Amino acid sequence: MEKQNEVVLFGTWASAFCKRVELALKIKGIPYEYVEEDLTNKSESLLHYNPVHKKVPVLVHNDKPISESLVILEYIDECWDNTPKLLPEDPYQRAKVRFWVNYFDHQIVPSFYIIFGSKDKEREKAIEDSSQLLKAFEEGVEKDFPGQSPLFNGEILGYLDIVIGSLACNYQAVDEAIGVVLISEKNQKFLSWVNALENYPLLEETLPPHDKLVARLSV
Repeated sequence: MEKQNEVVLFGTWASAFCKRVELALKIKGIPYEYVEEDLTNKSESLLHYNPVHKKVPVLVHNDKPISESLVILEYIDECWDNTPKLLPEDPYQRAKVRFWVNYFDHQIVPSFYIIFGSKDKEREKAIEDSSQLLKAFEEGVEKDFPGQSPLFNGEILGYLDIVIGSLACNYQAVDEAIGVVLISEKNQKFLSWVNALENYPLLEETLPPHDKLVARLSV
């Protein structure tokens, strides 16, 4: 139990990247202290623990800081090696999960941000480009994990579920705030995964409140 002492998460309520870490801690049953950060007035503790990027999330375990959400998720899974595991035991399966997590973070998430920052014809193109990336994701994940969606880790949330769900399950709030359909019927498979994950109790209780997030994104 010693490893479960002095676990502190520095985060901010609206960040999907921070919600990833909260989900992992809850899935593993790890007690932790949560510190809400005001990113317009960052605390001395945050600057001390993450002097390079100066951003959240930061997990501090027995005064040892770990930064970057994906790094933190893998640290949690390795440090608390009790079940449930976030990543598969088989090395090849782990590699495939990591590949699609990397694709989601480095291809799909940036495509969403391009949609947010564009207008008119540029936005139409950005939406179509994002849809094509999602299509490749749908097809690739279905091929690598046939019949396993929406929970790619069996009956509990795993690494890929956490990464998808913590961000994409907020799509309705984003649609309402910016007036655009972020995930359309063109990507029905991905949409069905997201809607199923959204109803998973632990994810549902961890996501930001819809109305509060709409207000935040509308600013």
